[in-house]
Amino acid sequence: MNRIVTGCVIIALALATNTASAQTSVKDPLPNGWHLLDPKESGVNGISLDKAYQFVKGKKSKTVLVAVIDSGVDTLHEDLKEVLWRNPKEVPGNGVDDDKNGYIDDIYGWNFIGGKDGKNVTVDSYERDRVYHQYKDKYEGKDIDANSLPKDEAAIYEMWSKARDEMYGASDGPEIDIAILKVAYENLAKSDSMLQVALGKKEFTGKELEKAELNDLKVMNAKNALYGLMKANDALDITNKDFMDGFRDFVNGEQRKADAKELAPKNYRDDIVKDNYKDFNDKYYGNNNVFVDNKSAFHGTHVSGIIGAKRNNKIGVDGVADNVKIMTLRAVPDGDEHDKDIALAIRYAVDNGAQVINMSFGKSFSPEKKWVDEAVEYAKSKGVLLVHAAGNDAKNIDTTWNFPSPVYQENKKRASNWITVGASGDLSIDQATAEGLRYNSLTAGFSNYGKEEVDVFAPGMKIYSTIPGGNTYGNAQGTSMASPVVAGLAALILEYYPNLSAEQVKYVIEKSAVVPSFDVNLPSSDKKVKLSDISKSGGVINAYEALKLASTLKGERTSGNQLKAF
Repeated sequence: MNRIVTGCVIIALALATNTASAQTSVKDPLPNGWHLLDPKESGVNGISLDKAYQFVKGKKSKTVLVAVIDSGVDTLHEDLKEVLWRNPKEVPGNGVDDDKNGYIDDIYGWNFIGGKDGKNVTVDSYERDRVYHQYKDKYEGKDIDANSLPKDEAAIYEMWSKARDEMYGASDGPEIDIAILKVAYENLAKSDSMLQVALGKKEFTGKELEKAELNDLKVMNAKNALYGLMKANDALDITNKDFMDGFRDFVNGEQRKADAKELAPKNYRDDIVKDNYKDFNDKYYGNNNVFVDNKSAFHGTHVSGIIGAKRNNKIGVDGVADNVKIMTLRAVPDGDEHDKDIALAIRYAVDNGAQVINMSFGKSFSPEKKWVDEAVEYAKSKGVLLVHAAGNDAKNIDTTWNFPSPVYQENKKRASNWITVGASGDLSIDQATAEGLRYNSLTAGFSNYGKEEVDVFAPGMKIYSTIPGGNTYGNAQGTSMASPVVAGLAALILEYYPNLSAEQVKYVIEKSAVVPSFDVNLPSSDKKVKLSDISKSGGVINAYEALKLASTLKGERTSGNQLKAF
């Protein structure tokens, strides 16, 4: 997971920094919060949130708890601190497991990628590399007849073979030349240094850079290079330092992938967490630090703000849901998450009263999928809805592995309490793709899609939300941003119609989605398709239509699967 969300834009445009006059044709940004607006009233493809609130005006709401499994959160952010869940059964800072759930001082949630000594995982390896090296000695160079293997081992061999093929060039994603990418980063770093001198300060935002009047030709070229890439990645609200850190993380991540061809990846997690990873019952590990630092918590803070940043407080941004509490579960590093951490985070959320779980992460391999499947089934048994980002590779996930997934490994049945979300934008957004194409489309150029596997689309481009720093906000984009829009809508529905089951909320969101009357672009392509060709519902979510539909349903949630109060 990288803070510069759209990797294809980085790949396409970072190389442009090798030329002195790098520019982009990305248009002026949409208004902050465009994703909440009504299409008919504003002319942009938002979710009609104000109309939704008008529909339930005067109706009493119930507080809904949403768990965010992510990279962490800034617990002191001015627009989030009032909506963060606080464990009512735990006394802060006393070093005692007051609620006897196995997690000491779990005030805001839990950090499943931390150590009991206070250290934390921030960077990790990729699952492809872990899988390849785990089974390399067993399968490399051997004459294996997959058809003769037992079912479980055949699945492992298939997974290892796919990891090997992707590692050595059979991947269907864009191929990245690390050497060229490093040169691009070094050139941009030189531009950044030159601008720091010219502007007389080490940190400045993209908006400040845009307004800067510079006369020296070399400095102006440096401005064009840095500003162009920041604008293309919707990063004008963050500082040059944060942007360059994100770009460096992206380069380092690609380097880790390249290095794994020769060397087994470092055990970043094991060195810090120190649990017995192979034993799922060894689950009381980690620590209560759900923040760690600004860099690590960027993604999770942005996601949390989309769901439930305090509404109508005249500061910052408005979240989708107005009567929500957000539980923070830190399980996603810069790299690929581990299945055990995700499975235990889901179970923690369910056991502590979450009704909706947002999961803005994903990977191409899941060696311990059985653990995750069992956690998903457990969530289903308790009436909890899971919302998952489809991913940012512009791939058809009907035919490409993408985890976690709602299809159980054991019996191929599909979880009924799961929504997979693709990213939409607005027709006014000029997009860049890995191939260098630029087009205007309702679909985001980076979004994964699939007629069977992607349930619905939701706004995920140029989404303005909370970022670490206490009172800081900025844009980010990705299906990571689309998923919390849906999770927020799910919470909003449950606020006013609390007797609806997880399956009914899923039905409402998908059935009420607005189907466009025009064709859209196949992501990362200029090919025109119907949205129904690349998603199950064929539509973009609409909060107003969702609440209208929800009001017509008789709730199915019974006392047996009601979640405990918090």
